[in-house]
Amino acid sequence: MSYIKTASQIEHIRVSCKIATDILQRVLAHAKEGVTTLELDTLAQKLCTENKVEPSFKGYLKYPHATCISVNEEVVHGLPGPRVLKKGDIVGIDFGVIYRGYYSDVARTIPVGAVSIEADKLMVVTKTALRKAIEQVKPGQTVGDIGHAVQTYVEAADMGVVRDLVGHGVGTAVHEPPAIPNYGKPGTGVQLVPGMVIALEPMVTLGHHNVVLMDDGWTFKTKDGSLAAHFEDTMVVTERGHEVLTSF
Repeated sequence: MSYIKTASQIEHIRVSCKIATDILQRVLAHAKEGVTTLELDTLAQKLCTENKVEPSFKGYLKYPHATCISVNEEVVHGLPGPRVLKKGDIVGIDFGVIYRGYYSDVARTIPVGAVSIEADKLMVVTKTALRKAIEQVKPGQTVGDIGHAVQTYVEAADMGVVRDLVGHGVGTAVHEPPAIPNYGKPGTGVQLVPGMVIALEPMVTLGHHNVVLMDDGWTFKTKDGSLAAHFEDTMVVTERGHEVLTSF
């Protein structure tokens, strides 16, 4: 299976993930009231240059930016631009780098100042959903086990699980097999084996799970206009379980 990585490849991916995580942390620290999303993207590009890496999203299918920045009802793939962040917004930043040909992928959603109780709960539920997904990562488990863990937890919290966008393998390309939905049935789908490197990314809404593609051709937003959050980590399946490569 092409998506099984060697120890040498995993080490390169580990370094890529470390660099991406460090850069994302610095960008998130600047995501404050009055800052534009383009300013955040410019900072990410600058930090990539300083670290002698390339942003993994820029140029992928002609995507023009280093980051994907999604605000409020935007789920993922938001285009950085003149939008000014304001108090009460929630902002998700998705980012990765290419280090010596190896890719990383990591995302976090954070508040801009004080946010509503509902927005705060949404972020907590989404972050916890990612943790529950990661708990399923070990040899012998399936992508259906991961999706089921996310779906049952999120829907029990009376929130929606986005179905049109999924997690995926990562390593020598932005997206690799297998696709990893955030819903599913236990015991179904591709089985996890040591050496697989995967990116898990629950996308959760306060309303219905349906999403629509905006006119810019990139940004997905909730169809009903409800808030959405996105958390993502890259990890490797090990002999005994997993190692998260993008831990903050």
